[in-house]
Amino acid sequence: MPPSIHFHHAESAQALALDLAGFVAQQLRESLARRGQALLVVSGGSTPLPFFKALSGMALDWSRVCVTLADERWLPPDHADSNERLVREGLLQGLAAQAPFLPLFNGAASPEAAQATVSQALDGLPWPADVVVLGMGGDGHTASLFPHAPELADALAEGEGPRCLPVATPAAPNVPVPRLSLTRRALLDTRHLVIHVTGASKLALIKQAMQDGPVEPWPIRLALLQSQVPCEVFHAA
Repeated sequence: MPPSIHFHHAESAQALALDLAGFVAQQLRESLARRGQALLVVSGGSTPLPFFKALSGMALDWSRVCVTLADERWLPPDHADSNERLVREGLLQGLAAQAPFLPLFNGAASPEAAQATVSQALDGLPWPADVVVLGMGGDGHTASLFPHAPELADALAEGEGPRCLPVATPAAPNVPVPRLSLTRRALLDTRHLVIHVTGASKLALIKQAMQDGPVEPWPIRLALLQSQVPCEVFHAA
């Protein structure tokens, strides 16, 4: 096991949500004390909703915590499959309603048309992020970086490339719409990298993906097979 990976196990998804919310809130508090601001990058999907609700009630100065997404489906924010909608309804409530939020969907006709504007907006956030919270699909994708996708090589490139890239419509069972995804540059530009998963099959996939090998078959290796930043795996059965 790479020394930079730490596992946090909980007996239920709800207990895990509370553990993860406490961890993230502590990192945000430390950043607020140290530099007067903080940056949190979160992911969509169904898994993070209990975590969002737990985190939204954490006591900290949310007005100085910037929030953005690791990826977005190119859908309006009132669509059921919009990650922005999930964040607004799940996280940006109660105390956390004060947090400045940078959505990735900006109403442009396509992710390609939006990339330059969104990249510029992302550059204006207070990097490095304090926490980037990633999910993982059953195919090993993370953010909207899918196995063997044509844009994957550009998204994984090291150096000062763009912080986001357009992603073509992925194969089923993923939601069949194009996306905008943060790249390696942005996802690893953080003090703490978190992988948040539930279920035995995903834990088994993570352990398999921790073995040396190329990133292309399992893009979650972007987080697991790197020594740039500590990686915390939060898992519940």
